[in-house]
Amino acid sequence: MKRPLLYLLALLFFIPYQKIYSQTDLEFVRQLPPFTGTHSAWADSVFNTLSPEERLGQLFMVAAWSNRGHEHTAELSGLISKYGIGGIIFFQGGPVRQARMTNTLQSVSKVPLLIAMDAEWGLGMRLDSTMSFPRQMMLGAIDNNQLIYRMGVEIARQMKRLGIHVNFAPVLDINNNPANPVIGSRSFGEDRWNVSSKGLAYMLGMQDNKVLAVGKHFPGHGDTNVDSHYGLPVIPFSRERLDSLELFPFQQLINAGLGGIMSAHLHIPELDSGKNVAASVSKAVIHDLLIEELGFEGLIFTDALNMKGVSDYFQPGELELLALHAGNDVLLFPEDVPRAIAHLKREIRRGSISQDEIDLRCRRILAMKHWAGLNKYRPVPVAGLVKDLNTKDGELLQRELIEKAITLVENKNSLLPLQRIDTLNLASLVFSRHEQTTFQKTLAHYMEMDQFQLTRETGFQEMMNVVNKLIAYDLVIIGVHDTDMRVTRQFGITPLITDVVRRLSEHTRVILTVFGSPYSLSYFDHLPKLSAIIISYEDHSFTQSYSAQLIFGGITASGVLPVKASEGYPAGTGIKTNVRTRLKYSVPEEAGMSSDRLDEIDSIVLNAIRRKAMPGGQVLVARNGVVVYHKSFGHHTYRNDKNVEYSDLYDLASLTKIAASVPAVMRLYERELIHPDNRLSSILPTLAGTDKGEMLIRDILTHQARLPAWIPFYQRTYQTLFSDEELFSRSLSLTHPFRLANNLFLNRNHRFTEGIFSPRPDSDFYIRVAENLYMNRSYIDTIYRLIDESELRPGKEYLYSDLGYYFLLRAIEGLTFDRLDYFVEQQFYSRLGASTMGYLPLRKFSKSRITPTENDLAFRRQTLQGYVHDPGAAMLGGVGGHAGLFSNANDLAKLMQMYLWKGEYGGERFFQPSTIELFTSCQFCDSGNRRGLGFDKPEIDPKKNGPSSKLASPESFGHSGFTGTIAWADPVHQLVYIFLSNRVYPDQLNNLLTELNVRTRIQDVIYQSFRPEEAISP
Repeated sequence: MKRPLLYLLALLFFIPYQKIYSQTDLEFVRQLPPFTGTHSAWADSVFNTLSPEERLGQLFMVAAWSNRGHEHTAELSGLISKYGIGGIIFFQGGPVRQARMTNTLQSVSKVPLLIAMDAEWGLGMRLDSTMSFPRQMMLGAIDNNQLIYRMGVEIARQMKRLGIHVNFAPVLDINNNPANPVIGSRSFGEDRWNVSSKGLAYMLGMQDNKVLAVGKHFPGHGDTNVDSHYGLPVIPFSRERLDSLELFPFQQLINAGLGGIMSAHLHIPELDSGKNVAASVSKAVIHDLLIEELGFEGLIFTDALNMKGVSDYFQPGELELLALHAGNDVLLFPEDVPRAIAHLKREIRRGSISQDEIDLRCRRILAMKHWAGLNKYRPVPVAGLVKDLNTKDGELLQRELIEKAITLVENKNSLLPLQRIDTLNLASLVFSRHEQTTFQKTLAHYMEMDQFQLTRETGFQEMMNVVNKLIAYDLVIIGVHDTDMRVTRQFGITPLITDVVRRLSEHTRVILTVFGSPYSLSYFDHLPKLSAIIISYEDHSFTQSYSAQLIFGGITASGVLPVKASEGYPAGTGIKTNVRTRLKYSVPEEAGMSSDRLDEIDSIVLNAIRRKAMPGGQVLVARNGVVVYHKSFGHHTYRNDKNVEYSDLYDLASLTKIAASVPAVMRLYERELIHPDNRLSSILPTLAGTDKGEMLIRDILTHQARLPAWIPFYQRTYQTLFSDEELFSRSLSLTHPFRLANNLFLNRNHRFTEGIFSPRPDSDFYIRVAENLYMNRSYIDTIYRLIDESELRPGKEYLYSDLGYYFLLRAIEGLTFDRLDYFVEQQFYSRLGASTMGYLPLRKFSKSRITPTENDLAFRRQTLQGYVHDPGAAMLGGVGGHAGLFSNANDLAKLMQMYLWKGEYGGERFFQPSTIELFTSCQFCDSGNRRGLGFDKPEIDPKKNGPSSKLASPESFGHSGFTGTIAWADPVHQLVYIFLSNRVYPDQLNNLLTELNVRTRIQDVIYQSFRPEEAISP
């Protein structure tokens, strides 16, 4: 039956918080429960085959655990066979075990069993190896109810795949009592409109997909301080209060066609004055109020009949009779089925309850089974079950819900998202029993920071030592983990935590993130005003990741508190941040890509490592500003001595051009100090009147300035000891061609010319080219003289050359009055949060974090680790215009993303969009030169192989590096691709990486991973 228009409007446009938004009327054309209103011939035929005792058995739903073994299954099979039990409610276990158990139990049942589960936040609430969505308190913070509807759809999909037909959800209790020991985080909150709208969305998502929703706990369990599992709570409110608050969500969902309601074990004197009479067994509450007054026509389930709220007051059989007299249809989790059935049969014979009443309920249950598809029952397929229950689309929805719920409740002076992080001296502190949390790991994606940890067992002196260190920072990010949902345990907020937060907030700015109940904020009310407060609701890896991302602008803040957290933070509090300013970290499906397809990258890289094309590497893919693939592979060397970590640094080689020299030139271009069409002599006056001074800057950047490809400067620094004939004779004994070039210059074959190098630094020898090797500062003049004297080629044709970047290095440093390494660090890397990117990495990082490159036998006679591989850049002291830069993949991606975002990143503008457009555009395509201004571009000739995939758009740009690296950005597809390796280890003549086409094949996979409607074919 199609839903009326007003019904849809209620779902799509209802806004939760009346204090902030105008109320949207929830009233629409009244809907019947989905299994009612139509005749079921199947239900009639089944009913006619049942004996009176079997019809009674259909009213029972017994408990099952798939982790209790064969004896438990056999016991249930006996109950089903003997009494004709109508349904099963599953509790703890695993999906495969439950599927097999379901199939077994269904096979012994005359009538297909109705399978139910108490899965308020998904199957993960009960089963291992399955997915958990946020609890309803967290969902209550989301201002987009369509997400809740989608969650209902996905939970229904998973349940149907597992053979489940009923979910005892949503919870419709209004939790306006922070001391409630049983509802709490299970409620959407304290606002009746919010509870109603989200309950409606959840209900529709399930019932639109043939899983019955059961609203609970009627008539409202939210305002009590007693757990009905262990006692009988009393709700002492007036009818007026009940109508306006507790009953309100139930009435709205009944009007919308709610299929099931669970009655609560609560004593409500206003509705039934009988002593210790729970609502679940009260005719006044169930029949008179729920059925007659509120007009509910769906199935009514008792809450579990083994709970102390009723089992302490009534015997088995007696309790079930009372529940049926009250108006319940399904007897859930009875303590003793044989006793209950025997007692009910006696009462039927005595006439205290009629067979007609039993039959009426049985027919309703059979009608519901028909609606659920049990008229065409099929066993649950076990093959592929776990995979089917844990899809990437399901994970993406899980992530979306969490992202939209996290709530920023304090943001003093608009501190978040953090800007100009280069000006911040910040650290992080977590209260956690885990060594390093996902929260801290994700914070480190945005910038390196000092990280501290305390546990709840930390002693006073250790705590003070940490506090004394932290007050030296001007900003401290605090994460509170291992919290508790129970008020009896202060929600996990200990005096140690509040003491540390108080001490720090008295001396420095503090960002507090609580991975727990919003009610926990009441324990911080007495503290000095914190700079920012984030409520993350649950301590999940996704909540930790997204909370860190919110701090830095990887995601926006949109959640609002569903309850009054404290005196200062009422329900509805939530500060919005509207713009995403930095990279986000999520899954490929968020960017319209396939995780399964991207996983093919793994096999390409691992095969390259197995073939010894490289010892290891890092690969990162981002689309639409979302990092969707980020993995590290292999080891630093072939000795397998150290695994490659995300934080490890690689020598970027020629990527230095687009990551250092080109952005520096772009900065000077915008300052009108450099123009591409000017001669080189305009920025290096000493070249005036020379052929080099006449070169155009545009030609240098596009590699058509007629310069030679390279000059081996280092070869001019040593004396040869053997003749050419002797060298050739010695080379004949070599067994590996890769060793030929290097062995021609073994230590026994050459020595450095005196006066050029020294093993120790002094006032003349301070150009450090490697470990214990220093060059005379005067030799830099020789390098430039050799370039000045080099012969230009006759035609202005494309030929890749590093030599022009030697000139650009001098020009940049002359125009900025600063060294290039300091200039780009201050102008770009520190402001991007690219902490690992820079020259001379040993100044900041331990050697263990830097992957080695070549075992350089030809020049420096050592394995290079932390020293630039390129010999020319090394002879400039490690800071070259063409080489010398190091980074990890994550930080390089920030720079490339800034280019894609047309010069903006982190809320800061680095370049004007027109500058990005100019430098990344092909300059001389008409003449066959594909290059941009410094940037490489896709090959123009489709018959030739180029630096990028043939699937890359013509607008894409990037660069590759000699050490086995590439960085590429595609503005058409908003794609960033980073590949870092040390393929030159131990020998630069190992060219397998190129022969295997590793980098391009990976890029092909990236484009082929797009969703079908965007897929690109070769």
